[in-house]
Amino acid sequence: MQSWHGLEDVPEGRSVVTIGVFDGVHRGHAQVIARAVALARELGVPCVALTFEPRPAEVLRPGAHPPRLATARRRAELIADLGADALCTVPFTAELARQEPAEFAQQVLADRLHAAGVVVGENFTFGHQAAGDPELLRKLGEEYGFVTEVVPLLPGVSSTSVRELLAAGDVVRATAGLGRPHRVEGVVVRGYQRGRQLGFPTANVESPPYTAIPADGVYAGWLQCVPSGNLPLAYDGCRWPAAISVGTNPTFEGVPRTVEAYALDRDDLELYGVHVAVDFAARLRGNTRFDSIEELVAQIHADVDETRRVTA
Repeated sequence: MQSWHGLEDVPEGRSVVTIGVFDGVHRGHAQVIARAVALARELGVPCVALTFEPRPAEVLRPGAHPPRLATARRRAELIADLGADALCTVPFTAELARQEPAEFAQQVLADRLHAAGVVVGENFTFGHQAAGDPELLRKLGEEYGFVTEVVPLLPGVSSTSVRELLAAGDVVRATAGLGRPHRVEGVVVRGYQRGRQLGFPTANVESPPYTAIPADGVYAGWLQCVPSGNLPLAYDGCRWPAAISVGTNPTFEGVPRTVEAYALDRDDLELYGVHVAVDFAARLRGNTRFDSIEELVAQIHADVDETRRVTA
């Protein structure tokens, strides 16, 4: 998939465009992108996914915007997997937010992206103060030379609903909405190394700000390395079942909230500085304060056994 950073990078030639923030690239987004890809194939032109960075909410509601369900890199990867030929990432600015719907349709869709077709979800809005809707887009398309297709919403699936499920720790239902396990990415940093002292060394994942992290608790899932310049060759393509802890570790006072993953049966991994991904499969329990280290270790053994069962 080609990646264009800004409208200036867009080459000549007609395309089918689908537009959205695509946060999480959930099943509803996948349905819209799939229809855009199909229409592009019917018309014999490339399919272009148009998205924005930063997200519009980060510009319009700074500090009050929702957490991210996926990094920009992960979003691009998922969109590519759905068959889009190009991803055009447009910087979202206050100036762009003030653009009227007709200006957006003409200047962005017609003049820059040379749209032959545009595919959006039925809740799509665009232009200043979200004044544009799918019906207006249809009318503007007739004026500027592109057809508009509107894809119905997938009942019960939205980025908002997925965030709510994650906040409640319900990663199973979040998986159903996303179409895959929720992922938290970040670089492995040095923590307190208490897991190593207890016989369960964990990767302490420092995720980017505003990452959507599930509710505090212990989870079953997977740990894997993300391809990057500093990835040891031995770990390329590796994915390990993992017991995951999210929270402040109440048995030890004063610890900041962390995401830590113990790769089952692996005490030999050297992951400091490596970019990793943690995928959440199921919540095993909430966080508990134990009266002794022995009780904590016994519970970790039970968590590992349950993780093994869930990820088998």
